[in-house]
Amino acid sequence: MADDDVKEKVKEISPAWEPAAIISDKLNLRRRSVNNVIKLLDDGATIPFIARYRKELTEDMGPDLLRDVANNLEELRTVEAKIGNVYNAIKKMGKMNNILETSLKFSTSILEVESLYAPFKPGHKGTYAERAKALGLEPLAQKILDGKAVNLNSAVDTSKAGLESVKDVEKGVKHIIADIVSKHKELIDEARRIFKSSKITLESTKAKAKVEKEKKTKKGNSGTPKKGSTTKAQAIQEKSINKFEQYFDFKIPVGQAKAHQILALNRGEDLKIISVKISIPDIVKTKFINFALDKQIRNTMNQENSTILRSAVVDAYDRLIEPMLSRQMRAELTKDAEKASISVFTSNLKRLLLTPPVKNKTILGIDPGFTNGCKIAVISPTGQILETGVMYLHTKRDKKEEMRIASLVHNYRCEIITIGNGVACRETEQIISNMIKYGSFKPHSVVYCIVDECGASIYSVSDEAKKEMPDLDPTLRGAVSIARRLQDPLAELVKIEPKHLGVGMYQHDLNKTKLQNALSSVVEECVSFVGVDLNTCSESLLRRVAGLNATKANKILDWRSQHGQFTNRQQLLTIKGLGQKGYEQCAGFVRIMHFQTTGATRLVDVKEEIKVEEETGTKKGRKRKADSTAGPSKGKKAKVSVNENWNPLDATSVHPESYDLTHLLARHLNVNLCDIGSKEFMTKVKERATDYCLKDFCDKNSAGFATVRLIADALQQPLSYDLRESFQKPLFKQEIQSVNDLHPGVELTGRVTNVTHFGAFVDIGVGINGLVHTSKMGCHGPVGVGDHVLVSVQNIDIGKQRIGLLLKGFALK
Repeated sequence: MADDDVKEKVKEISPAWEPAAIISDKLNLRRRSVNNVIKLLDDGATIPFIARYRKELTEDMGPDLLRDVANNLEELRTVEAKIGNVYNAIKKMGKMNNILETSLKFSTSILEVESLYAPFKPGHKGTYAERAKALGLEPLAQKILDGKAVNLNSAVDTSKAGLESVKDVEKGVKHIIADIVSKHKELIDEARRIFKSSKITLESTKAKAKVEKEKKTKKGNSGTPKKGSTTKAQAIQEKSINKFEQYFDFKIPVGQAKAHQILALNRGEDLKIISVKISIPDIVKTKFINFALDKQIRNTMNQENSTILRSAVVDAYDRLIEPMLSRQMRAELTKDAEKASISVFTSNLKRLLLTPPVKNKTILGIDPGFTNGCKIAVISPTGQILETGVMYLHTKRDKKEEMRIASLVHNYRCEIITIGNGVACRETEQIISNMIKYGSFKPHSVVYCIVDECGASIYSVSDEAKKEMPDLDPTLRGAVSIARRLQDPLAELVKIEPKHLGVGMYQHDLNKTKLQNALSSVVEECVSFVGVDLNTCSESLLRRVAGLNATKANKILDWRSQHGQFTNRQQLLTIKGLGQKGYEQCAGFVRIMHFQTTGATRLVDVKEEIKVEEETGTKKGRKRKADSTAGPSKGKKAKVSVNENWNPLDATSVHPESYDLTHLLARHLNVNLCDIGSKEFMTKVKERATDYCLKDFCDKNSAGFATVRLIADALQQPLSYDLRESFQKPLFKQEIQSVNDLHPGVELTGRVTNVTHFGAFVDIGVGINGLVHTSKMGCHGPVGVGDHVLVSVQNIDIGKQRIGLLLKGFALK
């Protein structure tokens, strides 16, 4: 069948619901705003663009809520497509009727659609019901369901297997009835209702195979074990088994099961370490059987039929319905757990990417190691590689190597030393701490910082790293990355796939596509909201700006190489392939912060231009309307001509489509845009841009308050504003503490490195991350990745590498 024909048939049925109605009810949002979001998404708008520049339409939805709307929309459209496919399949069989069609139209989940389709799916030839039907027993089964008397003896045929006796015939009839009961929509709906309203528990025990293996092992090792008899593989397996000890005798109501528990049970089951089951109380079976029999037996007074029916219904529940409902519940639990885990992963990733940069510092990065030495890299305040090398700090010549470290610090006036948190981290930290303590770096004041090196080794051998540092050994690239992660975390971390950054749990057990899409969306959000300088940004950053991709980013960089630095945002419109829609989506997130040496003249020119505009209300020398970016162009793309003046608004988060409105607002506030970014200018705007003043402006100019508020906020910020500054900076230290110094009650300052559903992991500087369980957070939570917190030690287990902590509060920034 041709694809066009299929598409036409899919259109023959439409759901009886609107996506906006379903989503608004589920997320408790206004239907109008959800409908607006759907229209924007369908028109190609990105989450960051909608979140920042379409607040009036969305009623100020944040990026996370917008992603929820987008994800629910995708699921509903999958259901819509499924409805069309099922409708066509059943119609092709000639079995479609009005009741079934109505039921399909009102289905809002894949599960509902599958349930409706189940009776029409071709059965497997090997099922009991299929075998019985092949023997011609279906008419007998249907008569029993219709309440008619039957003679089972009439079907006996001693020459055919399965029909050799009345008992065989009865068994076949029961299998057919059980199959019909298991696919009866009303009965299954009632089974689900009873199932969900009952106290179902999730239970797990140690897998029988593991128990039997352990018994054999103990029996075989009754004598003295041979030296070295435990292999490395066995040790790894034993360590893996120990991770699931808490689930060897585990029981919890399904409604109370946490996401990490569900994923842990799934993994343990996949590894055949534990056995998991859904435990259903007997009352569920009793209620279902009574309901089913009431539906069927009321049509007949035949006792023999009643007995067969009851037996068939019991068989249907035990063999087909209960296992199906258990599988579906496990699937739903897993789906919800994946959603929750992806949510935590994205939240952690966002906090990590928004770690404040350490600007204007020369940094010495150390990728620690023992045998192969410590790889070092010195980078300038602008990220340029000044020197790289290998130093053997953990050998007999360590004093000589320490002198080399001191020499680098003196020669380049390094202020910060970053140390990767991998192998030899604590030993290297001890050396640096002692050097600071004994004045090896004087007269320079030096501090050090432990940097998470997750993904650094993967990045160092990537094509991107080879392109960026072609002449550098991969091991030395890792040291450069470690240094740059402190200097500008966002710019460096976007080069690495988010899943390699070590801020998630059970990520390998999650749906890869959903996880990748969610993480990519968060990266796009962070890069866009921080903003990128068109004249200094790398391709890695630029391609993650809303509305751009690798192809468009490279075209922008090619333009920069051929024409020199950008002087205004409008020049993007001259780049072939970007388009009006791409420009609309990205324009507010790119900045023109640096311009050529002649830029000072241009700045004077544009200041004069702004003054003229404010005095006359006209645009000087502009050949296109500022708000012509709102929407894709139709037909052949017209040639765009732009001036080369630098517009100070191009250094702000104000979107070009709002430049006219910004000029009007500046006049309303009685400030000169030519002074934008100055302390006096920002103070005036802050004093005058009250809600009352802005609402008055909105009424006079028919403008949306959210957009005007956004403009006013942008005018109160310096041109170098970085939203990451509001987060806590990395934790700098000058001395080290040993895990041996810890004891219960000791209070410490640490940095949150990962957040999960069961607690937060905190780096307290002793080589082992402590865990603040959710029950130990008190009223101080929630915490996020990068937060500096005050904790006290609750318990220590060095052997298991575990430190239990109590959250005391947040440390000062």
